[in-house]
Amino acid sequence: MTSSEAPVEIAPYDPAWPARFEEEAAVLRRRLAPWLVGSIEHIGSTAVPGLAAKPVIDIMAGVESLETSRAAIAVATDLGYCYWPYKAHLEHWFCKPSAAHRTHHLHLIPIASPQWCRPIAFRDYLRRHPETARDYAALKQRLAVEHRLDREAYTDAKRPFIERITHLALHATGGPEHDDHA
Repeated sequence: MTSSEAPVEIAPYDPAWPARFEEEAAVLRRRLAPWLVGSIEHIGSTAVPGLAAKPVIDIMAGVESLETSRAAIAVATDLGYCYWPYKAHLEHWFCKPSAAHRTHHLHLIPIASPQWCRPIAFRDYLRRHPETARDYAALKQRLAVEHRLDREAYTDAKRPFIERITHLALHATGGPEHDDHA
């Protein structure tokens, strides 16, 4: 972790998170309209009622392609988002207002890609399976202590759980099975 990044901290579920998402999504719908081809989705742990999470609203917006949505980077920046070329071959990724203090993450993702359906499948599975959401919360709490100053290690350590549940979710819904190698 660089000194400019926030440590990993898990907070109890906040019932205000969905409203914070809706408020931000309304602004994004207006300002990013020229590039949006899909919905704007609340993803991540703050999108699962009752789930403890990093208090950062994760937002995923569907675009046609990374190339055709490149101009949206400047618009998102004007809205206070900081662009970071994290997994730039898969998405345009932003945090707001800064890496040191994050309230929102924005992911502009091609709607036809595996990266679009996988977070939705994972979110929806956790919403339908509270026992799995509790297991995920316990894992995140443990990993937040182990990797408090290394966000990338924290994310990597969660990956096997997320991949296993996403696989279950995609098979349960008859959805497409993708290998995103991410």
